[in-house]
Amino acid sequence: MNDQQTKTTHFGFQDVPENEKAGRVQGVFNSVASKYDVMNDAMSLGIHRLWKDAMMDWLAPRPGQTLLDVAGGTGDISFRFLKRAGSGHATVLDLTEPMLVEGRQRAEADAMADSLDWVVGDAMALPFPDNSFDVYTISFGIRNVTRPQDAINEAFRVLRPGGRLMVLEFSQIPNPAMQWAYDRYSFNVIPAMGQAIAGDRDSYQYLVESIRKFPDQDTFLGMVRKAGFEQAKYRNLSLGIACLHSGWKL
Repeated sequence: MNDQQTKTTHFGFQDVPENEKAGRVQGVFNSVASKYDVMNDAMSLGIHRLWKDAMMDWLAPRPGQTLLDVAGGTGDISFRFLKRAGSGHATVLDLTEPMLVEGRQRAEADAMADSLDWVVGDAMALPFPDNSFDVYTISFGIRNVTRPQDAINEAFRVLRPGGRLMVLEFSQIPNPAMQWAYDRYSFNVIPAMGQAIAGDRDSYQYLVESIRKFPDQDTFLGMVRKAGFEQAKYRNLSLGIACLHSGWKL
């Protein structure tokens, strides 16, 4: 028990005890929940919508599939999935209940109410039986998990044989000069934008720092394979600012 308590992880650029990170992440998203969707548009100049469309293009949802959208927040991925599939069911799981509350208030949630569940839960200990879902997605959430490998292992567990994993996350630009320019934008503009729009500079400072601490594309691909996924691949989006990782439970 003492060893577990003294283990540390990163919260942005800070080292914190592992058992404190989830609470700190909850604090961030409790703070920004009401402005989360607005800030996504502002920070990415709306490009996050194109990334999510690219995610759906590669995922190619089929009628009748069941989706688990982990760190699903306000439901953006689940709404897209159900629209593309035409029929099916999506479970939105998030550690932070205010994010789910915001999602339920969106017009799409009302129109799709019969096809949606909203669940408060932990990506590292999913409250579902083995072999429960056809598709598992996590979008801009895996870097906030205390132990990302545990979350990917859980994804493998709850997927049915033949199930698909799809992860959308910020990543690293292979070109150093372009990465430098992107870093200048991230650290100088995004926290200030968070202060102006959401009244919360610190949460967006954390979000920027958390991107820099997340493993690069190839390292994360190794984690997907370690969990047991096969045919694991990734595709860079916007030169590597974001990246899609895909794997199959075969």
